[in-house]
Amino acid sequence: MPRRITDRLHMLLVGSKPGAVAAAIVAWLRERAVPRHWTHWFGVVPPALVVVLFVSGAILTVFYSASGDRTSYHGSYAPLQGVEVSEAFDSVMRLSYDIPGGLLLRQVHHWAALALPAALCIQLAILFFTGGFRRPRRGGWVLLVLVLLLALATGWSGYALPDDLLAGTGLRITQGVALGIPVVGTWISALLFGGGFPGEAIERLAPLHIVVLPVLLLVVLVWRTILVLRDEPPSLPEPPDRPVVREPTWPNAGIRALGLGAIVTGLILLIGATATVGDVGTNGPSDPASAGAGSQPDWYTGFLDGALRLVPPGWEVEWLGGTWTLAVLVPLAVVGIFILIVLLYPFLESWATRDRSPHLDLQRPRNAANRTALGAAGIAFIGTLWAAAAADHLAVLLRLSLEGVLVGFQVLLVLGPAVAFAVVQRLCLGLQRKDLDIVEHGHETGVIVRLPGGEYVEEHAGGGPDELWRVPGGSARPALRR
Repeated sequence: MPRRITDRLHMLLVGSKPGAVAAAIVAWLRERAVPRHWTHWFGVVPPALVVVLFVSGAILTVFYSASGDRTSYHGSYAPLQGVEVSEAFDSVMRLSYDIPGGLLLRQVHHWAALALPAALCIQLAILFFTGGFRRPRRGGWVLLVLVLLLALATGWSGYALPDDLLAGTGLRITQGVALGIPVVGTWISALLFGGGFPGEAIERLAPLHIVVLPVLLLVVLVWRTILVLRDEPPSLPEPPDRPVVREPTWPNAGIRALGLGAIVTGLILLIGATATVGDVGTNGPSDPASAGAGSQPDWYTGFLDGALRLVPPGWEVEWLGGTWTLAVLVPLAVVGIFILIVLLYPFLESWATRDRSPHLDLQRPRNAANRTALGAAGIAFIGTLWAAAAADHLAVLLRLSLEGVLVGFQVLLVLGPAVAFAVVQRLCLGLQRKDLDIVEHGHETGVIVRLPGGEYVEEHAGGGPDELWRVPGGSARPALRR
């Protein structure tokens, strides 16, 4: 009897329209073959982290109070007994010290939020250096950049919700940057804070962090997943004796993806259980009259802080009857232009190279020397801004003047990308010449033989048509690709 019920339910499900659609999707996934290459598995990590964030965040929301109203703390953390705090801070303290498993949930949520931008940056780097953003996958690149920007915005909006001293310091910086923007700065500040500092920052950021940004992130992530599944999966060039190994998307690749997602979840749980992050008890409650000495932003927004630090002091002009604070406007403009270039890069490269043909395969980074060098220059640029956010710590650690460290970063910001571009471009061109030499003469064997005429030469093996996969175009004497 139970088997008959199961059979009937199965027939009912398959016979329904949703069941028929699901069956068609499963059948299509069984036929869709994807390469089994290690670089493809980085695309599994961000969705796994998003699931961890959503599950842990949903549970934390039940216990969190998004209110800046004042109350007295009477929890188990003795140093703050009787101190007047906000209800938001009080709820986070109860989560951390009184509710079983609350601290683990907070730390898992925080570590997942720190890991998500890193995973997305690695995925973007793989797509960039292998040309995985070219037609017909330009839309997937744009959506992945939007996912990264939404992840950064979601993390930033959650930074202030504990309402501890570190969060208050970050909000004060945010207000200062907003007020430094001409014309709309006051409106932006009023929108975020609802008046003077700190105003209603918690009440306004909480819905943004808990509902608005996560929903947008989920929509864009699902949209990109649909585009990725729609397009033919690309693969890197491989030698003839080691052809590309492909497997069905379901169940083979799907089960592997679920397993990797479980491993990522387990690692985040392990880190959350053993490594402390965001200790609100030690930081203490937010105080508009105080700021945390040596406070640093989360790593993924460090480039913004670094950009602000590298601007010369007192850099402002009087124009149109107002003061234009270039110390705020220039960093925002530079960072904004950089992000816009990253977002539109597939279209910019297609326009610059006049290449509008579809590319179903990926490229070895060395075979696109200019692009690889440009990526290295971009990493050097954003990396310098990111490192500059810790200029004060570096000055103390190295026993140097803060002004000297900042001047060093200013010089590095100008020269670093240029040097990185030149060095990486020459490396790529040198590797191309090496590949061309292998095609023409084969691999070095280390075996030295003496010819009948007395000359000593090294034997070479291979070469010829079997090595043409190394060079772009597959011709016998390809032009070096810049």
